[in-house]
Amino acid sequence: MPARNILVINCGSSSIKFALVDPDQQAFAISGLAERLGSADAVLHWQRDGIKHSQAIAGDDHRAALAHLLQRVQEATGGQLHGIGHRIVHGGEHFTRAQRLDDGVIAAIRAVAPLAPLHNPAGLLGIEAALALYPELPQVAVFDTAFHQTLPEHAFRYAVPEQLYRDHGVRRYGFHGTSHRFVSARAAEMTGLAVDDSAWLVAHLGNGCSTCAVVNGQSRDTSMGLTPLEGLVMGTRSGDVDPNLHSHLSRTLGWSLEQIDRMLNHDSGLLGLSGLSNDMRSLEQAREEGHAGATLAIEVFCYRLAKSLAAMSCALPRLDGLVFTGGIGENSPLIRSKTVAHLSLLGLKLDEAANARCLRGVSGPINAQGHTRVLVVPTNEERQIALDTLALLD
Repeated sequence: MPARNILVINCGSSSIKFALVDPDQQAFAISGLAERLGSADAVLHWQRDGIKHSQAIAGDDHRAALAHLLQRVQEATGGQLHGIGHRIVHGGEHFTRAQRLDDGVIAAIRAVAPLAPLHNPAGLLGIEAALALYPELPQVAVFDTAFHQTLPEHAFRYAVPEQLYRDHGVRRYGFHGTSHRFVSARAAEMTGLAVDDSAWLVAHLGNGCSTCAVVNGQSRDTSMGLTPLEGLVMGTRSGDVDPNLHSHLSRTLGWSLEQIDRMLNHDSGLLGLSGLSNDMRSLEQAREEGHAGATLAIEVFCYRLAKSLAAMSCALPRLDGLVFTGGIGENSPLIRSKTVAHLSLLGLKLDEAANARCLRGVSGPINAQGHTRVLVVPTNEERQIALDTLALLD
């Protein structure tokens, strides 16, 4: 079968992450990152055939950077690009699946931008730039929230006046849906279970973290809510706090909503607890050296993660296994071990030798014999976005 080349684009406010995906091939033909866009230090990094390259693109905005990276992509495809898949963080209640881009879809993405002010506007920049450069090429939006649109109402509603939900969309949406979908399906494949007859707990752990209960290939509950701030301790995000914290800080310290919002999103989480770093690798090293803040951050992270997974189990008819994924989930035996130690009531116990082996891309079961499955499954959101894009185009 000839190659089916899908360019996957993930735009941030000053960056574009990209990968060229042929679903029939494991490796990406080319992948990279354009960063610090709009500044004199803007640079494009890419990797092709195992060789890393960089190009200064001083002052380039998203459209100019996309033109540069598309030149590299076209070289890698020989001009055979079949479509573009855009990662869009928030689709609100509008979208339960990926959508071919048109004026109506773009307007709906713009309408829910207030629910993801750091993410959707950046995604729109990528969409507008790609459409301007390739107006005839099929392009698709794939939404982080779409996978979670199968949550039952008792799981997604907040206990606030109904008008806030009806008129303003105040409800739990969930995020990391592409990752949760990919790894739960992969876990079923690895264990010989049918996706539509399986039940998983999934922990996606990176700078952003979330848990999910996946039943028969559908999300039944997840830890993130209206925004990606709800739920677990993350790199710089607090996760769950007392909802009255805002008014307490306003009354006692005179903080504005903007100050509180910045603190909870950018100065909290692992960084706030440790006073040192939001990078788990640095914290594990500091813990080994006796750093009290790093030790506390790790303990809180694992305990809160275990609490969330235990809560997610309420949505499962049975437990076929626990899946760890994401940068931390795939590469930290310490975090996996400490988390599972809190979950003995779910029948979970690790084989510590197998746990120690699973890092840097090594995947597989890490549970002790006779105990409930625990798996390390590398995520591949780019591949899932490409598959969703191709499914629409076909």
